[in-house]
Amino acid sequence: MNTQKQVALDAIELVRPAIERLFSRTNRQELHIVVMDPRLKPWESSFEEAILVETSIGQPDAWTIPFDLLARKKAQQAWRDSQANINHQTAHPSSLRDDDVLYYGSFVYGNVVVACSGVQQWYDMLISGWIALAIEQLTINDYQTQKTNNPTQTYRREQ
Repeated sequence: MNTQKQVALDAIELVRPAIERLFSRTNRQELHIVVMDPRLKPWESSFEEAILVETSIGQPDAWTIPFDLLARKKAQQAWRDSQANINHQTAHPSSLRDDDVLYYGSFVYGNVVVACSGVQQWYDMLISGWIALAIEQLTINDYQTQKTNNPTQTYRREQ
């Protein structure tokens, strides 16, 4: 089976053509993506240790806005409460902390948390959703293939 990091990077590459096509509708062609490790929970790890993948599209050296920091903050909100941070912004603003970013753009699918920043927040959320769904479905494919090819294997990664 692929590692979680390999799957996340594969998912990003898989949806990259859609992201690049979407850029024709967005306010800029810059994006930072943060994927959290779906195996780690906030009570088991620090936020920084739970970041599985971070990557940028565009020219980070030319950014006038810290999209990487904003994406991390969105991911932190979503990871903390296991729900997209749009819920904090719209339905539960009482849960916002003093240092929480006031833009949404994350997506939670099961235990997969992805956040993006760089384009309009609704498009950040759309891209996060694409990546989160791709991660889960690619993992399902790996999992089912592994079970089919090794029907007597007891654990996900046997020593």
